[in-house]
Amino acid sequence: MTAQPIHRQEPEQVPRNAKGIAGALTPEAAKDFYAELLAAAPEEARGVLLRWWGRAMLDCAPERERRVTAALAGTTPTVTVQEMLDRRRAEGLPVE
Repeated sequence: MTAQPIHRQEPEQVPRNAKGIAGALTPEAAKDFYAELLAAAPEEARGVLLRWWGRAMLDCAPERERRVTAALAGTTPTVTVQEMLDRRRAEGLPVE
C-alpha cells in the first residue's frame, strides 16, 4: 500500500535544498541556517535541512500572521483525536 499527500503543492513552495530553504528565510535566519548546516556532521545534515525546511514553510505560509495571532489568543479551531481518526477512516486513510 502507498500513501499520497492529500494537498500536494506543485511546485513545492520551498524547494527541499539548502538554496531553496535559505531563499525562503529572512537574511538573519538564513545566516543561522547556513551556520548550523555547515557545522553539522554528515549524519546530522539531513535533520538540519528538514527542520529548517519546516520553519521556512511556516514562515511563508499564507495567512501566517492571522494563524499565529489566533493560536496565541487560543482561538484556533481544534478537533478531538477521535474526530481526526473518524475523518481519516472516512477518507480511507491509515490511522495507525
